[in-house]
Formats: sequence, C-alpha cells, structure tokens
Amino acid sequence: MKSLQLLRDTHYRRYWLSLLISNLGNWMQSAAMGWLVLKISGSAEALGWVVGLRFLPSLLFSLHAGALADRFSRQRIVLVCQSLMMGLAFVTAALVTWGALDYWHLLVLSFAQGTILALDMPARQALVVEMVTKSRYPEAMSLNSFTFNLSRLLGPALAGICIASWGMSWAFWINAITFTPLVLTLLYLPILPGQIQQATQASGARLLAGVHYVLGDLLIRRLFFMLGWVSIFGVNFSTLIPAYARLELGLDAQGYGFLLSALGLGALIGSLWQVWSPAARPGRMLKAALALAGLHLLLGLRLEIWGVAAIWVGCGFAMVTMMINTNTSLQTLAPDHLRGRIMALYSMVLLGTAPLGSWLSGYLFDTLGGRQAAVCMGLLTFMGLLPFFKGALPQEILNELRSPAPAD
Repeated sequence: MKSLQLLRDTHYRRYWLSLLISNLGNWMQSAAMGWLVLKISGSAEALGWVVGLRFLPSLLFSLHAGALADRFSRQRIVLVCQSLMMGLAFVTAALVTWGALDYWHLLVLSFAQGTILALDMPARQALVVEMVTKSRYPEAMSLNSFTFNLSRLLGPALAGICIASWGMSWAFWINAITFTPLVLTLLYLPILPGQIQQATQASGARLLAGVHYVLGDLLIRRLFFMLGWVSIFGVNFSTLIPAYARLELGLDAQGYGFLLSALGLGALIGSLWQVWSPAARPGRMLKAALALAGLHLLLGLRLEIWGVAAIWVGCGFAMVTMMINTNTSLQTLAPDHLRGRIMALYSMVLLGTAPLGSWLSGYLFDTLGGRQAAVCMGLLTFMGLLPFFKGALPQEILNELRSPAPAD
C-alpha cells in the first residue's frame, strides 16, 4: 500500500510512533475521566457539561488559532501546546491521586485542556502537510487516523483494567507520561522549509480570510454544514457511551471499557479501509452520516451488551469514514496560504459544536432514558440529511454516489 511507504521517512516515522503512544494515553484518561465524572455526580447531564467545556474553546478560539498557524512556525506551536498538555495531565493525575478532585475541578480542567487543544489542532493538521507534501496528505491522514483509532481501541480497555485492578489514578499518570516521546520528537524535528516560507508570506493575513473562502466555495460550504450537523447530533459518544454503560446497562468499569473499545474497533476498521483507499471522496460523508443515524435508532431496541457493542462498532466505522473524508477533502481543496485557517474552521465545526451536542444528549438521557435519548439523536441526525437528497449536494458528489468508487 502507498500509505505505508510514508513510514520510510525517518522524521515522519518517529512522529507517527510518538503520536501513537500519546494517543494511547489520551484515550486512557478520556475513558477514566468519563467514569470519574459519573462516579462523582451520577448524572449524564453533568458529564455532558464536562465534555462540552472541553470542546467549547474550539468554538471560541479556533479562528485565532488558525491565524496563528498561518503566521508562525506550526512546529513550535504544536511543541508548546503538547508541553502544556503534558503539564496539565500531571496536575490532573496528582489531584486524582490525592483525592482532591471535586466536580468544579473537572469543569476547569476540561476547559483548560480544550483551550490548549483548540490552539494545537489547526497547527498540527497543517504541520503534517509540510512533513509529507500536499499530494501525499490523504495517505498521511489515513495513517494518523489509524494510530488514533488503534489507541481508541486499546486505551479504554487498558483504562478499565487499570481502574479495576490498581485504581483510577493509574490511567491519569500513564497519560501524563506518554506525552514525553511526542514532545521530544517535536523538539528535535528539523525546521521544515514550508514553515519559514509560510511565516513570512502569511504575516499580514486577515483573520476571517478562511471564513470568506469557505462561504464562497459551494462544495466546501456544504461539506462544512453536513459535518456540523452530524457533529451535534450523531457523534456524542463521549457522553452517550459512559452514561449508557453505567446508567442504562449497569456495567462496571471493565464493561464500560469494553463498550468504548467496541467503538474503537469500528473506528480502527474504518481507518484501515482508508489506509487501503486513501483518496478523498466527499460522497462517503453522506453514506456514513446515514449509517450513524440508523445505528442510533437501533439503540432504541432492548439489547444485551454484545448487541450494544456491535452497534458501537458500526458507529466507530461510520464516524471515522465521515471525518477522514471531510478532512482529506478540505486539505486537498485548501490553498496553501489559508490551510491553517480552513483547518481551524474544521476544528471549530467538528469540536466547537460538541458542547451543544454533549449537553443535549446528557439532558435527553436524564429526561427520557438511554434508549429513547439515542433514538431522538438518530432522528435529529437523519432530519438534517434530508436536504441532501433534494439537490443540495454538488453534482460531483451525486455522480460519486451513483457509481462505484474507482480503484486506488
């Protein structure tokens, strides 16, 4: 496969491996955090607030982060952000170990982590293009997604084992330590020529230039709308899975980790499919979004844990298919001097809509119950896709949906 040839590049291979280790720790902490919030509060809506505050900064600061990514060294921005997140992870681990963590601490820490993530994501996405060149970005995106979703598969399972065997704090300490390889890799990564060129050419760029470009391009504008709608109603797994596991199924920490890993397994399969077929195909977004809506409706059935896990596998596959094809389409279409700002808008739409979706799913869960809440989210997801069956998609997407995808 062409994607694997990228690993022959020493610098990219080191970055890829260190990212795998860091993502593994991140998913361990994410799983432990969801369980900790429910243990402290016993409320799905309370969990929704914690998740929402983590993603709120993406809505507030992404445009400014994109402008920074187009003006200054993306490598240095990512290095600073990853170092700050490592420090925050050590603080969180210490508070959990000492038993000094209250609910309001979780809200503050989530917002702080989200602020750093909002600054990091546009620069990190654009940095990959500089490392591998624009023409090979779809392959790099597929490989990066593979590491992310392999970690999504393994991290929650390891977190469940840690929580059950040694205590909650282990998952947080492991996450803090796993930042080290990525920080060292970024520290010793050679300065890329594209960063120097970009730093001088984009110094006077306007903050809203990326917004104007997106609004003026029909295909990009409609891809953003679909992404935003599905992000609000169809991918609230950080709230829905912990609440469903603890409050609907009555599972313990290992059972919760099993359901999170089921989502990760589906995401990993989706990533492998993209590694095998890395070309950007926007039409796959609609198919994946429809699958997410249908799978949420199936959660309305009274199912045992294995049936629920099978649905999460399907959700993981559909979610990754949608996100990778959106990301690679935007990176392919974006002009070089606006890439940071357009990817900042991608982060803002993907993550900045999460506070509303997280709160809504938590509120519906507490009000209606788990199965009814999932059905509501599925119906809302489907309703937002109806316009795309009445000519709202550009002709290139409609042609793609009517014909088989070309072989890679």
